[in-house]
Amino acid sequence: MVLVKGLAIGWRAAVYGTGGGLAALIAIGVPTAVIPSPLFTRMTPARPQDVAVLGLTALLTAALSATYALPAACPWQEGKLLTGGLLAFLAVGCPVCNKVVVLLLGAGGALAYFEPVQPALAAGGLALLAVALWLRLRLLRAARRPSRPAG
Repeated sequence: MVLVKGLAIGWRAAVYGTGGGLAALIAIGVPTAVIPSPLFTRMTPARPQDVAVLGLTALLTAALSATYALPAACPWQEGKLLTGGLLAFLAVGCPVCNKVVVLLLGAGGALAYFEPVQPALAAGGLALLAVALWLRLRLLRAARRPSRPAG
């Protein structure tokens, strides 16, 4: 058992965290071809920022997933987790490979308009994941404090 700022983290939390982090890494990294695979190819090379965003997303998702193994956990931040992961997916993906973006903007528009927005999408996704983690840890700490008797 490991203590993290007053929270005891057991083996279940480690398993949840590892599984959540790996799932995010594979679910985002393989289809966007940041992680090379024979299943998908990119038309533009992966940038260093794509690798960094993918790594940070996996780490934040792992930490957030670990909190779901703790006894006082409740599913209040799942929307932020899903939205943060989706924004990270859009942020690291090849702008020309995204069919919806190319349909809406064309190939030239994807490079001219969508690619410059990707760092903002990454920042938004990482911020949502960080806020969700912070709120869950705050909730868990509050649940572990002994309540004061009224009087």
